[in-house]
Amino acid sequence: MRSPTLFLLTILFATVLRADRGLAQTPGVAVENIRRAFHNGEHNAFTDLVRWRGKFWLCFRSCPDGHMVFPTSSIIVLASDDTREWRQVHRFSVPKRDTRDPHFLIFKDRLFVYTGTWYSGDGELPREEYDLNRHLGYAVVTTDGETWESPRQLEGTHGHYIWRAAVRGDTAYLCGRRKLDYAEGVKGETRIVQSALLESEDGLRWRFRGLFQENRGDETAFLFQSNGDLLAVSRSGSAPAQVVKSSPPFEAFSRTDLAEYVGGPLLTRWGDRFLVGGRRNTKDGPKTVLYWLENDALVPFAELPSGGDNSYPGFVELDDGRGLVSWYSSHEKDETGKTITAIYLAELRRK
Repeated sequence: MRSPTLFLLTILFATVLRADRGLAQTPGVAVENIRRAFHNGEHNAFTDLVRWRGKFWLCFRSCPDGHMVFPTSSIIVLASDDTREWRQVHRFSVPKRDTRDPHFLIFKDRLFVYTGTWYSGDGELPREEYDLNRHLGYAVVTTDGETWESPRQLEGTHGHYIWRAAVRGDTAYLCGRRKLDYAEGVKGETRIVQSALLESEDGLRWRFRGLFQENRGDETAFLFQSNGDLLAVSRSGSAPAQVVKSSPPFEAFSRTDLAEYVGGPLLTRWGDRFLVGGRRNTKDGPKTVLYWLENDALVPFAELPSGGDNSYPGFVELDDGRGLVSWYSSHEKDETGKTITAIYLAELRRK
């Protein structure tokens, strides 16, 4: 899919690293080749990227009815040989459930796409009926990228809203948001919500290992370091995010509050550094921002073209040391003046 040129002027202004917005200029990163990767007239959101079997893979949620909880939502998976031309290789949904927040996991020679699902019945789920206890995790799996298994319910995820996953050795780990003691009658995300670390030997059957967050649990991005320790960045509702650390057997966790909120966090390695991405609240509204994680602190280095409903980035490192980042945003309008919510890509080059 070729990107349009209608927002080139936006790119020129939005990618400048401006000190008056608190964006660090060292270590320097150039944001290049920004393009709209996908738009189909639906609400497209919540991205992830991975590199597997010589190709690039991009996934996200698409829904004709919008951002909120609808059974009409589905997960789209695109593939590319060169990050420029993308083709749809799979699209799936779960009956009577809203599928959202898809994430990739490469595990035991297979590619998994995980999705958290809300039970929504035959129509939009009213906000007063949001209930984590009715959540289920689902996955689709492929061995070749062309043939995909049907969506499978993940054992051990009932009452958990699943999010990012990572691998350590022969074990997969998954973040699941849940209510303390599966409390009844409490709606939405409150202080009694935890973020749990689940583990699995096959990527499909999960059990409890520990707690990233004991309260105000939320979206958690994590990875395993070379010494086996776990490092995570956890959203904490609308409060400042946290850096979370643990060592095997991942039963005790330390938590350090960051200086600001991060929505839809990404945490990944890029060369010798840790890269964090997510939604940042600015004087100009919410923006998708990229940071270095240094000494348990966030150092922002780029603000991507974004606005309104946006964030949830993905990232892969390219062969020449550059990086490719994905995100979604609603900062553009179509030919009729209607706001669109689309998927975007950009290349990052360290100066």
